[in-house]
Amino acid sequence: MYTKEQLLKYPYFEEILKVRDITSVVDSLTGLVSRRYIIGLIQSLIDNKVPFSLALLDLDNFKFINDTYGHKIGDGVLSGMSKDLIRYLGDYGVAGRYGGDEFLIINFRDKCYDDLKSFYMGLYSNYNVLRKNIVLETCEPFITGTIGSAVYPTDAPDYETLFNLVDKALYRGKTKGRNCYIIYVEEKHKGIKIKDLAGRGIYTIFRDLSSKFDSEPILSLKLKSMLDVLDDDMRISDLYYVGRDNVMKSISSNEIIGQIDELEQLTVNGIYTTNEIKDIKFKSRSMFELCRDKEFETVLVTRIGINDDIYGYLVCAEPRNLRIWQDDEFAIMYFVARMIAGHISMTGEEL
Repeated sequence: MYTKEQLLKYPYFEEILKVRDITSVVDSLTGLVSRRYIIGLIQSLIDNKVPFSLALLDLDNFKFINDTYGHKIGDGVLSGMSKDLIRYLGDYGVAGRYGGDEFLIINFRDKCYDDLKSFYMGLYSNYNVLRKNIVLETCEPFITGTIGSAVYPTDAPDYETLFNLVDKALYRGKTKGRNCYIIYVEEKHKGIKIKDLAGRGIYTIFRDLSSKFDSEPILSLKLKSMLDVLDDDMRISDLYYVGRDNVMKSISSNEIIGQIDELEQLTVNGIYTTNEIKDIKFKSRSMFELCRDKEFETVLVTRIGINDDIYGYLVCAEPRNLRIWQDDEFAIMYFVARMIAGHISMTGEEL
């Protein structure tokens, strides 16, 4: 929790803390500066033309933690992560709770791209703040987060513009699979619109996938035609098919990737995902070795089957990308697998 002494270093808080107690300035759960005062600090810095970088951090899949472990554990995650964030940021800036599981980070030290890159890489590594387990009394939830970042006054002259750039960068990180940071670069991000990044509704995606599937006569073409839709909405680099012969093939190139066994042990509930490849090692040695050889860091495996009949598997495997798969992506892949299973069941045709 921020102390009065820590915040008095900043002129903005000097006047406030003369008339207000520290408990009214910091968030009671996280100990970070509350929303009202972190926004006030940002606006004060801009009014006084003080350069700084601003980041918006959104914890990934926080709703899942609340739904799985309960809100008390969720509160423990927010509190533990915030404590780590205060320690990591040190004297270089101030962090505040923007709302729910979103946090604002003001950094006075790092304002150029390379310095910011090092700062965020450190935040994600060595068990500093993210990509780590928060040790609580009854469990140890693993947390990751997505960050969007921009710099005042390099990228924006006022608060509204700066926050919009940060928000845009955050959305870009979410479309890349979360669990990453995006530093705003005008040449790369200026033309991007948040409404385009936010994606389409699940109904529209299912409709387009069905249309593509029905428009082609054979299974290989059906899968290739759906790949464009999957790439647009899930940002996957390729989709792989493992048939009953246990051969894993690329849908885009038809290249044989390898021989994969024991995927049924991964997909006990029909779907399996991990970005800790070592977790696969004792359930499917061949899949683990292939991931290691191909530098796949994130895997989503969906069973193709109806009831007890298993026809194969769909695999999304991303190289050098620790993305976090989302519930809507599970739904999309389950839907695709069921369409394929229905086709195989009726026609007997396999890839």
